[in-house]
Amino acid sequence: MNKGRVVVGLSGGVDSSVAAYVLQQQGYEVLGLFMRNWHDTTGTLHGDCTWEDDKTFAELVAEKLDIEFHYIDLSEQYRKRVVDYMFSEYEKGRTPNPDVLCNREIKFDAFVKEAERLGADFVATGHYCRKSYDPIKDEYHLLAGLDGNKDQSYFLCQLSQSQLKNALFPIGEMIKPDVRKVAEEMRLATAKRKDSQGICFVGKVDLPVFLQQKLAAKKGRAILIPEDWKGYTESHDIYKPFYYTHSDGKIIGDHNGAHFYTIGQRKGLKIGGFPEPIFIIQTDIEENIIYLGMGENHPGLMRSGLFAKKEDVHWVVPSHRLGIGEERRFKIRIRYRQPLQDGKAKMKEDGLYVTFDKPQRAATPGQFIALYEDDDLVGSSVIAY
Repeated sequence: MNKGRVVVGLSGGVDSSVAAYVLQQQGYEVLGLFMRNWHDTTGTLHGDCTWEDDKTFAELVAEKLDIEFHYIDLSEQYRKRVVDYMFSEYEKGRTPNPDVLCNREIKFDAFVKEAERLGADFVATGHYCRKSYDPIKDEYHLLAGLDGNKDQSYFLCQLSQSQLKNALFPIGEMIKPDVRKVAEEMRLATAKRKDSQGICFVGKVDLPVFLQQKLAAKKGRAILIPEDWKGYTESHDIYKPFYYTHSDGKIIGDHNGAHFYTIGQRKGLKIGGFPEPIFIIQTDIEENIIYLGMGENHPGLMRSGLFAKKEDVHWVVPSHRLGIGEERRFKIRIRYRQPLQDGKAKMKEDGLYVTFDKPQRAATPGQFIALYEDDDLVGSSVIAY
């Protein structure tokens, strides 16, 4: 029985390959569609996974499964809707998450339009997450993948009901070792390929070099803030970050531009000679200063609360929306693969105020905060500060 035509985003990796096979076994008519989304190699670190290799592996899988293979170049949409956004955010001193944007703007938008042109009833990806449907409320739910080590629901935290409606996640009920095992049993070319890393569709990059395509390097000061800085002992609004001035610490080096760095960063500072690792605790784009703290638990790295602007708050599940003045407890994640944290969120006129039961490390403006109820990702937002 044909359950419908589904277009799978074949990436050349093992996850999407097995997703296509699973759907085939379930009775769907499966087509493979490979996307090329990036041409510029500036700042990219060439390794084992160039886009040409990815396409070749995707074609080999399609041939093995005897499914139609299609190719599309979405690089112009990707540049406008993901990469230009990246440059804009870094220029403002914020740290974007291009993978979340890529899913919202490309994989579940531009890609879907091409899939519809191919007559698709559904689109599918190799994400480790699940979907359910509530017929009473006529709502789709985005659930965490059963493999706790690979759950990728966070990357899909900006999807809408219309995007979830025709989406399929065939390997969400599987764990990674079993996905590999299926690929090996089927002798798929991708069975032993390494998982891709780096920016979605761009790959691993030397970020400062990549950003210097549009953002100029500019020498600035690196200032070390002591653990006993007076601001840490004074009364402080937990929803606001700490603000430092150049007189609050000691100059210990320089850098090539505050907009190239992010909170919590350790690598790439080229500053040594300290008994403990040095981390960025704040960046000042206007003054072109990066503020540093020594040690993984420096108080400047820790936050008890966050704020998200009202216009940025997105409810994946509309019925779980917080009304003005309403407060609710959630499981919270502020970065991929971070264990879920306990906390609460309250909606006010200007936005969402999130409070953690335990202070969180390196909460970064521009990144996404995801709100879960059990394993149900119900809402998300860009972190304002």
